[in-house]
Parts: sequence; structure tokens; C-alpha cells
Amino acid sequence: MADSKGFKITYATLAAPAEEVHVEFESAADDLKRVLGGEQPIWINNEAVAGGSTFEDRSPTDRRMVIGRFQQANPIQVAAAVGAARRAFTEWSRVPWQERLVILRAAADGISSHRFELAALMSLEVGKNRFESLADAEEAADLLRYYCQQMEDAEGFDRPMGQLAPNENTRDILRPCGVWVVISPFNFPVALAAGMAGAALIAGNTVVLKPASEAPASALRLYEILTEAGLPAGVLNFITGSGSKLGEALVEDPRVSGLVFTGSKEVGMQIFKRFNEDRVRPCYLELGGKNPTIVTAKADLEKAAEGVARSAFGFGGQKCSACSRVYVVRRVAEDFKELLREKTAALRIGDPLCRDSFLGPLINQAAVSKFEQAVAEARRDGEVLLGGDVLDGEDYKLGFFVTPTVVTGLPEDHRLVREELFLPLLYLGEIDSLGQGIEYSNRSEYGLTAGIFSEDLEEVETFFDSIESGVTYANRRSGATTGAWPGVNSFCGWKS
Repeated sequence: MADSKGFKITYATLAAPAEEVHVEFESAADDLKRVLGGEQPIWINNEAVAGGSTFEDRSPTDRRMVIGRFQQANPIQVAAAVGAARRAFTEWSRVPWQERLVILRAAADGISSHRFELAALMSLEVGKNRFESLADAEEAADLLRYYCQQMEDAEGFDRPMGQLAPNENTRDILRPCGVWVVISPFNFPVALAAGMAGAALIAGNTVVLKPASEAPASALRLYEILTEAGLPAGVLNFITGSGSKLGEALVEDPRVSGLVFTGSKEVGMQIFKRFNEDRVRPCYLELGGKNPTIVTAKADLEKAAEGVARSAFGFGGQKCSACSRVYVVRRVAEDFKELLREKTAALRIGDPLCRDSFLGPLINQAAVSKFEQAVAEARRDGEVLLGGDVLDGEDYKLGFFVTPTVVTGLPEDHRLVREELFLPLLYLGEIDSLGQGIEYSNRSEYGLTAGIFSEDLEEVETFFDSIESGVTYANRRSGATTGAWPGVNSFCGWKS
């Protein structure tokens, strides 16, 4: 949904929004600062549950700011949430799909109506700049609308089959299967929670939503908007707490029919194995990427440098689709490096609530420590072209701020080239040809997104035909490997 001036912010937005957008965002942020910090319950069967142990959710920009105090749910409460969802499933699954769409479309409109509040909350809670946060809220609404449209276009996934005899009538009907556990990440705390939970709800399933402990407030506000749209009691339940403490209760409950998780490969594979230890259950995992971009000698280097910088350093590289490797043909490598330095230097680091901030903080101290270790390895085994610093000046000392970093001179089998880091750290490798770039790009256990910069259509087609990635882009100035949008770009992956 566009604002009053017809301006819609997505991850690919490059133009400056209307002044009214800034004013509404800043007003929402001011309002939130006055009310944040209180204790929040979990929600089971539309009833608030509190009174146990709690944990603090603090802003990564200023650790003095308490976003809220959230419940550390226990296994008994998890079992109660699953039980409520199981009981609600009987009636919800029988609601005609057309009626379910009315509720979920109303929820999408509710998200759009509250997009400035949601965006300001995400900026405060996880450190996204205002444009990334507004796009996150917009994507959440559009995911629900897109899934609703898919259901409608398929007429509820009820279709006639063939006949072997004149009096035979056979139909293919997809049915909801039960209770789904949705474990959402911190980096897209509204969009991915809405997309994963919304798809299950539209299909007639019920949901237990467990957000990342770094982003419970954003997910709670989403829960409130979804329930206010008209979801019956028990259809959507909301629990918070440490995944390591709740994992067994969530994963091993036999009443759970399916699970969807976005996060690290290590945790995802543990969940997958435990969830299917005794029986086969659907388990959808989105486990990250080590996404390459190839810059050929026929590229527009200005466009390439901007696209790579935006994709590598947007939200501190804390995206599964972030560009974390760039392979540049040698004869243009020095020119590309200079432009990349220029584009990166222009990215303002600071409080994500400020309108000109591009890069806010990392999510927590563990991420900063991981950054420091990676930089030390790069300096030992290769070269740090730019960045590599933890910022501790007056404007940064209360948060988790680091500089965008580019490293080079590492062997292709080096850990920093192979592993997903989830940091603003980009590896730059030099190549002799497009073919070598494709070969290096495909030497990865991941295959989520990939990009190319070349003005030669034959090179672009060779890239599309040969790259082992689910989402591929050519000459994308707004983000070399990032920016997929519901109904516009399929978002899928190969390998891990």
C-alpha cells in the first residue's frame, strides 16, 4: 500500500520518499519511546499469560533502552499453546477458504495501516534503518495479499481430475493438516513471521508463533494486528523465550503437524532431524546463503559498485540474501575497487532512527565478537581492503556498531569465503573470465541468490543458465543479490 503521495517503499527503492513519510515515521518513533519498556505476556487461546521468569529485550543501538520484558515460556506453557491450536484447528479448518481470506486480507490492511509504527519498532528493536523497516512492514502485508491471491486463483486448490469411466467423478483437494510451529528470525521480524504464519493460516492450519528472542516486540505487535483482524481464539498463539530451552517442547510434541523455520543451517538441521526422528512431518527450512556477484569486463562499474555495496552492507549483511562474495574480472578489478571504496565510504553509519543513516548496529555482542574474529582471520590470511573496525566513539559506544568491510587475497577454500557470516563483510576475488566466476560461485553448499553485472546479453544469459542459485539478478543497482518482493520475484534456493 502506498502512502498518501502514492509512494511505496520496497527493498529496491532508490528514490527519496515524500517528506510526509519521514514525518510519520519519526512521529511513530517518538510515540513508541514513551511507552516501551513494560512487561509483556505470552498469548494462548487469546488469553494473556504472565507471571513467570522474564528476559529483557534491549535495543542494539543503545543498550540502556529496554524495549520490553518478555516471558521465558516453559514447556508446560508450550504444551498449552499447542493444545489450544489443536482444539481450534477443528473449527478453523472447516471455515470456507473464502472466509479465511477475508480475515487475512483485513490483517494485511491492518499491517499497512500500522506500517509506520511497525517500522519504528523494528528500527528500535533490531537496528534496521527506516527504509529497510518500512519495506519489511510493506512486505509483510504484500505476502499476505499474495498468498490470499494464490488461494483464490487456485479456487481453494480444489480441482477435477481425469475419468476412467463415464460415471466416475474424481477430485484433487488440498486440505489443511493441523498445528504448525513457526519459528521466525530477528532480521525480518515482521515480514517473515507474517509470511510463514500467514500461509499456514490461509490454508486452514493453526499456528504457534515463536519469534527470535532479539525481536519479540515486533512479532507481538504483528500477533495483535492478526488477531484484531478476526482470527478466532486459539488459531494463532504467541510464545516467547530461548529457543534452546523451548526447542524440545516445540519440536517433539506429537500434536504438531508441521514446522517452518528461518535461521542458521546448524540450528535448522538439528530441528529437522529431531522433528522427523520418529515419523515424517513437513519441515520447511530457510537456512541462509553465501551469495556471489560476478562483475565482468563488460559491466557498468558504477552501477556494479553501488549494487554490491547496497547488497553487501544493507542491514549490516544480516540477510540470508546479502552479497557476501564478489568476483571481478582482473582487468577491471582496480577500477571496481576504487568505486566500491567510494560507494562504501558514502554509507552513513549511525542511529537507524536518523533519516540519513544507512547502516545501523549489529544485533548483539555475539555478532560483534564474530566480526572481530573474522577480521583477524582476514588480516592473518589475506588483506583487509577497507573497514574492519569496531566503532566506539561517542555516537557508537552504547551500541554494536562496526564498519563495512571488504577483504581479499584469501584462498577459495578459506572459511571466510565458504561460511555464511551474517556480517557486513564482503570477500572480493579476482577472476580471469565469466566462466571462472561461475565456477567459483557454484563452489558453495548454499545456492540462494546470485547476481551479475554485464552489459553483454550473451554473458547474462550464460550466467542465468549456469549459476546454481534460486534467485538471480542482472545489473541490479538497488541490490546485487537482494530485494526480492512478493509476486514480483520468486524467493527460493538450491542446496543448503
